[in-house]
Amino acid sequence: MTNTPVAVTAEAPPRSLLGRFFGIIISPQATFRSVVAHPRVFGMLALICVGMAVLVGGFLYTKTGQLAWLDAATTSSFRGPATPEQLAAMEKIAPYAWMFGVGQMVVIVPVILLITAGILFAIFNAALGGNSTFKQLFAVVVHSSAISLLGQCFTMPMNYLRGTMSSSTNLAVLLPMVDETSFLGRLLSMVDLFIIWWLVVLAIGLGVLYRRRTQPIAVSLMAVYAVIAVVVAIVRSRMGGA
Repeated sequence: MTNTPVAVTAEAPPRSLLGRFFGIIISPQATFRSVVAHPRVFGMLALICVGMAVLVGGFLYTKTGQLAWLDAATTSSFRGPATPEQLAAMEKIAPYAWMFGVGQMVVIVPVILLITAGILFAIFNAALGGNSTFKQLFAVVVHSSAISLLGQCFTMPMNYLRGTMSSSTNLAVLLPMVDETSFLGRLLSMVDLFIIWWLVVLAIGLGVLYRRRTQPIAVSLMAVYAVIAVVVAIVRSRMGGA
């Protein structure tokens, strides 16, 4: 059984790539109407992946970025402090970290977006009886990621100034009085303002696509995010890493 494309009742003319990018930031609902009516994916996906690759790769190409990567790689809260042998090996890898960063943005980001779209397609189409096409849904997911690229535009320069790989926009940074090694500190470090913004924008896009109210969708996405944040914070606390 094939899905019937969702029609947008209001007039939604096509927009240029930059028009869609900035529209997602300043007027997401109107922009998503155009995206759903004209689901073009490649240009926005390329803009997001290349933009992130330049930002992340550029940061890791610098000495500051390499030292920040080395510090993050050798103090993983899931693995524990690195041994001298591991540290020596990672010091040799550090000058090439930018290649891994670029590869991650170009290869892994599209895969993550595809998986995200697949999960949402199963929920909204199979479980809730929606009738969008996968192309429409994938276009919504990809365009919502304009917020992620905007976040990298802010985070990477801040990380360069701070000399760290950690996010510059999580609540732990905004509340430095909280012990970062405590459960609360680790939980706050999982709550990133740009991720919250992205979830809200994604909820708006899903609301436009499936003609549903944005608020329940946003609350559901936030609840999933909260559960993930709590679980990761618990695991990090039990492992006792930094």
